[in-house]
Amino acid sequence: MAKFAKKKEGDLPAVSTASLPDIVFMLLFFFMTVTTMKDSSLLVENTLPNATEIKKLEKKDRVIYIFVGKPTQEYQKVFGSEPRIQLNDKFANVDEVGSYILAERAKKPQELQNVLTTALKVDKNANMGLITDIKQELRKVNALKVNYTTYEGDAFNNLQ
Repeated sequence: MAKFAKKKEGDLPAVSTASLPDIVFMLLFFFMTVTTMKDSSLLVENTLPNATEIKKLEKKDRVIYIFVGKPTQEYQKVFGSEPRIQLNDKFANVDEVGSYILAERAKKPQELQNVLTTALKVDKNANMGLITDIKQELRKVNALKVNYTTYEGDAFNNLQ
């Protein structure tokens, strides 16, 4: 007859590595789906103003961004310290805004071209004359849906 050995106290069973590849692939797919890449780097200082009546944009794929502000320290030697317009990754003049909007509109699918919003991310110290010129160019290319990007807060803090 065979003898049965007693189980030793405190021994832990070996860890099963059979499901390890599944876990690794789940983590890989998770990070692939939640990681976002920046579209462009910011070349202008952009301290957004505060506002009380704000609404969040739901669909970011329907937005074309225009940044306005004073160039960052590394670009002030070349472009000066006056507020400038940034379209994608380059500085632009007011007369280039219309062609930029038309080019960005052409890149979008046909069903989204009529529902695009132009988001102006304007530094709170930028000149209103420059913003008015940008809006005139947007009117010329029939980009009438304009959004001003702000932070939520008391609008009177902008005066300080």
